[in-house]
Amino acid sequence: MNHFKLPAILIGLVPASMAIAAEPAAVHIGIEHTQEAIPSSTYALPVLPTVEVMGNVGLGLSQTSTSGSRTGITTRDLPASLDYVDEQTWQERGDSRMADIIGRTVGMTALSPTSYGSLSFSARGFTGTNSVGIAEDGVKLGVASSTTPYPSDSWGYERVEVLRGPASILYGSGTVGATANVVRKQPTRELMREVMVGAGSYDTGRLGLGMSGPLGETLSYRMDVYGHTSSGEHAMSQSHGSKFMSTLRWQPSGVLRAELLVDSSDQKPARYFGTPTLNGRIVKSLLGRNFNTQDSAISIKDQRVRARVEYQLNDQLTVRNELYHFKADRYWRNIEAYSYRPATQQIKLADYLELSHDLDQTGNRLEAVVNAGTHKLVLGWEVSKAKFRFARNDYAGSDTIGVNDPRWSHWPNTSPLLPNFRTEATTHDFYVEDAWSLSDRWLLLGGIRQGVTDMSRYPVSGVGAFDTRLHGTAWRLGSTYALNAHTNLYGQFTQGHDPVGNILTLNTTNKHYKLTTARQVEVGLKQQSANGHSEWTVAAYRIEKNDIVTTDQQTKLQTQGGKQYSQGLELTAALRLTPHWRIDGNLALVDAQYDELIKSGQDLSGKTPSNVARQTANLWVHYNTVNAMGYWQASLGARAVSTRFADDANTSRSPGYTVWDAALSWNPSARTTYRLTARNLTDKLYTYSAVSNSGAGQAYPGEGRRFDVTAEFAF
Repeated sequence: MNHFKLPAILIGLVPASMAIAAEPAAVHIGIEHTQEAIPSSTYALPVLPTVEVMGNVGLGLSQTSTSGSRTGITTRDLPASLDYVDEQTWQERGDSRMADIIGRTVGMTALSPTSYGSLSFSARGFTGTNSVGIAEDGVKLGVASSTTPYPSDSWGYERVEVLRGPASILYGSGTVGATANVVRKQPTRELMREVMVGAGSYDTGRLGLGMSGPLGETLSYRMDVYGHTSSGEHAMSQSHGSKFMSTLRWQPSGVLRAELLVDSSDQKPARYFGTPTLNGRIVKSLLGRNFNTQDSAISIKDQRVRARVEYQLNDQLTVRNELYHFKADRYWRNIEAYSYRPATQQIKLADYLELSHDLDQTGNRLEAVVNAGTHKLVLGWEVSKAKFRFARNDYAGSDTIGVNDPRWSHWPNTSPLLPNFRTEATTHDFYVEDAWSLSDRWLLLGGIRQGVTDMSRYPVSGVGAFDTRLHGTAWRLGSTYALNAHTNLYGQFTQGHDPVGNILTLNTTNKHYKLTTARQVEVGLKQQSANGHSEWTVAAYRIEKNDIVTTDQQTKLQTQGGKQYSQGLELTAALRLTPHWRIDGNLALVDAQYDELIKSGQDLSGKTPSNVARQTANLWVHYNTVNAMGYWQASLGARAVSTRFADDANTSRSPGYTVWDAALSWNPSARTTYRLTARNLTDKLYTYSAVSNSGAGQAYPGEGRRFDVTAEFAF
């Protein structure tokens, strides 16, 4: 009999104190089913096995590591650092935006404002979408021009797993810092319905509908619909959006499963690009102002279709295949750069951008899983082809306005939006991974991945067309040793790679650049208490990244040859202190520096990369109780980020901050939850990320104090 996690919305309705009273170590719920499920994979969970709920405490160490290895080993056996956040965890914290959920994991700092929804983070000393990847069900999402806005919210997903350090062996380029894999909810054979209604500050409204169940003897389905709207915290920052997610599963036997997934999303984010700063600090008198035009626009549309098949030929061999097509349409028309001139009380406006991105990504991943005694071997071939079309309205203008004279009410350029260039990139990746059980206590995990990308650029003018080829080799060798039944010690060596810029937007300047390479050494410890009341992990690492872009001191031309390193320590823990009190938190310490880098004529060797915090921490304290009215839980959380430099030359700083959040939930019955959430209780002024230009730049301010209420029903 296999194991799987009970849908989190049902687990969350079991009063924790009552569960502990019944079983101090754990709550065990068994569901019998005669149909044998085929082995789990990165995109499918077994059907209807035994459920084991460890008293609502843990870091997922006993869960299958679908995001850290394709071999199906547990997170505890994985020789790497991986965070596991399930739906119950983010619900009790009152989180719904994916940027918040990922940003609370150890060492991850969100860089983009929640109003915009782009998933850009700093992790282990490396920043942005070229170093921190986003995947859904194990497939890394295509990135065009440093923009990853999908998935922006948590509705329809059951968990998020964050693998830290170079992950190119699993996800390809752009994953040296970390990779967050978002896992969808699965179809079920039981009829289930979920409804969520929410409202909050700034005229915020949210509605989510989910349903799952059987369609005859061999078919089952899952559908999720979600919509949101908000007037925004700043001028002209209204936003709204909707999405539809669906999965149809056909399982005629215990050895064959096929799925069809169809999704669509339409978002209109806030048209807000931050507020002016001086020396990395926000100018308080300008808060709330928006220097964009009133007819500015942002539109983000996504459509996704996938077909998946998994067939177990025998006890030794399973074959699985996934065919997918993603389409993303993006449109921007905004003034995006603002500089404050205090002497004249003026704002300089620049970066008048009207852009259109159309991205089509088609791919196929074929895998064979071989069980050969003490070896579990995965062999795979993944091919993908991306087509990117870029159009723009060229406008090189800039202007200066008084701080009290925002006269830009309309877009100043009436020229048409014209095609500029298109690119095509075809990537073939071949990989093999082996989990070798040397003994009952000792596991060896090794793998290698070879990728080749052929990229072509076709300017509309015909001038500057070119073809180029990029090679990337990733590998991992790691080992885990069980000191006892509850404690594992691990170590690993890993190599990964990042692109210089974005592959789909390479131009004549950087077409000859190769992929940067990064090597990491990591050691760590993972431990669970014997009674299941606590779990904790510690990881220490060093990453060295080579071939970043620098300036040749003799020719004064840009070249590859720069170096950067980062090293650090990460701690995570989840503890149940009593039947009523529980805490969980994490701490990350990072030392990141450029070993060799010449930029804009400055020697930046020894400098810290911008927007990298030396210390980050998260802490949550939960208290629950049961009375005649039902089950109650109160939670108090803190997020702390230390000072960051606003530029690579380290001439200005963004101050550190600590933000307090709180949540109160009430379960009057087993299938009903009411929740009150408070964000930024002290109304702390802070920044997500900052840029500086001779001390004058702009920053995205963090979200101010806000309150939200939600009602969740299951039936």
